[in-house]
Amino acid sequence: MKISLIAALGNGRELGKDNKMLWHIKEDFLHFKKTTMGHTLLMGRKTFESIGRPLPGRKTYILTRDQGYQRENCQTIHSINEGIELAREAGEEELFIAGGADVYKQTINKVDTMYLSFVDYVGVADAFFPEWNSEEWSEVESHEFKATDTSLGWRLVRLERI
Repeated sequence: MKISLIAALGNGRELGKDNKMLWHIKEDFLHFKKTTMGHTLLMGRKTFESIGRPLPGRKTYILTRDQGYQRENCQTIHSINEGIELAREAGEEELFIAGGADVYKQTINKVDTMYLSFVDYVGVADAFFPEWNSEEWSEVESHEFKATDTSLGWRLVRLERI
C-alpha cells in the first residue's frame, strides 16, 4: 500500500489559523477531490471538525486521543500505525494523510508521496507544515497556476521519496 500526504501550504509553510484554512482556491479543492476520490483519508480530529463531515466518496479515519470520540460514517483511530494497518487490511491502494500540522509531523517520515500545493501566501498562521529533507525527495510533477481576481497564485507539486 502506498502512503501519501496531501497538503496546501504558504510560502512560510503556513497551513492555517484558528483551525481554519488561510485561502480558498477552487482549483486546488478540485485537485484534492480528484486525487483522493475512492481512497481513505487519515486526519486529525481538529481537521475533521473544521471540515464538519466525512467527504463523499472517501473513507475517513479520524485520529484522536479521546477514546469515546465517534462520528457517523467515520472510523476513529488512536494511533497513526492503527490507521495504516486498518487501511492495509481493507485493501487500500493509497492512504492519504490529510492533516493537520501535528499529523503531518508524525507521518512525514512514513510517506512515499507528497502532493503539495505551494500557495503564494505570506501571513499570520498558527499551524505550519513540518520541514523535510529535500535530498530525500524527487519532484516528478509540477504545474504553475497564476493568480486571478479571486485566488492566489499557486504551484502544484508531486514529490516521490527517493
